[in-house]
Amino acid sequence: MHSPIFSLEIFPPKRNAPVGTIYDTLDGLEGLNPDFISVTYGTGKSSDRTATARIAHTVKKEYGIETVAHLTAMYVTRDDVDQTLEMFRAAGVSSILSLRGDEVEGRDPAGEFEHASDLAAYIHETAPEFKLYGACYPEGHFEARSLDDDIVNLQKKVNAGVTHLISQLFYSTDAFLEFLEKARTSGIEVPIEAGIMPPILAKSTMRMAAKCGVEVPEKLQRILERWQGNRDALQKAGIVYASEQINELVAAGVDGVHLYSMNHPRVVRRIWNNVDTLFHEA
Repeated sequence: MHSPIFSLEIFPPKRNAPVGTIYDTLDGLEGLNPDFISVTYGTGKSSDRTATARIAHTVKKEYGIETVAHLTAMYVTRDDVDQTLEMFRAAGVSSILSLRGDEVEGRDPAGEFEHASDLAAYIHETAPEFKLYGACYPEGHFEARSLDDDIVNLQKKVNAGVTHLISQLFYSTDAFLEFLEKARTSGIEVPIEAGIMPPILAKSTMRMAAKCGVEVPEKLQRILERWQGNRDALQKAGIVYASEQINELVAAGVDGVHLYSMNHPRVVRRIWNNVDTLFHEA
C-alpha cells in the first residue's frame, strides 16, 4: 500500500477495437503496482457492464491488482443493479464506484436512481459486502448552484455508504486544496483522492475542461497554445505539468492521487518515474 494512495483508471476497448488491446495497456503498466485500478465503461448498457466485470476480473486475477468497477445510476433499474452485483461477485470484484453517469441523447433514464447517492444507498442496503467509492467535484458539479451546495450533496453520498472519494479532473491545484478544506470543515472525513488527467492533447484538454466546468489556469493555457501543433512536445509538457501537480498535492498531504490513464501506459509510466519516490513514507 502506497502512502499516500496511488491508483489508476482504465477503460475497456471500444467496440470496434480488438479485446486484446486492454492487455497492451495492462502490460504497459506492469511494475507500477498501484493500490487499485478502477475500470470504467460507456453508457451503462448490459454489454458495457459485462465488459467492465471481465476486465476487472482480468486485472485482479492475472495481474494481482485490486479493482474498483464503475456503475452508473441513470440508465439502470433495480433488476439491472442486482444482476450486475451478481456479475461483479462472480468476477471477484469487491469495490464499486457509484456514479450518476452522463446523459445520452435520445435515451430516456430508467427513473429509478436519480443520483449517485441513490444508487450507493441501494447497494449499501442490499449488498453491504461491497466497498463503495464515489466521485467529487473540486470546482463543483456543473449542475450545482454552488460549491457549498455540491458539498452538501457530497455528504449525502457519504451518508449513503460511500467510504472513499475520487475527484473529477482539475488543473488548478489551489482549487482542489480549497475544496478539500471545505469538505473537511463540513465534516466529510473519508479519504479523498485527487484525480489527475495529464493534459497531453490540446483540443481534448480544453473540451474536457469545458464539459466538466473546470478552470484552465493561465500557465496551462500558455503550454497548450505554445505546443498545440507539436504532439510530441505537448505530450512531454503535459507529463511535466501533471507531475508538478502531483508533487504539489503530495507535499500538501493529500490522501491519494488517482491518475486517469486514458489507456496510455507510456504516459503513465513517465509520470510515475517522476513521482514514485513521493509515495513512500520516509
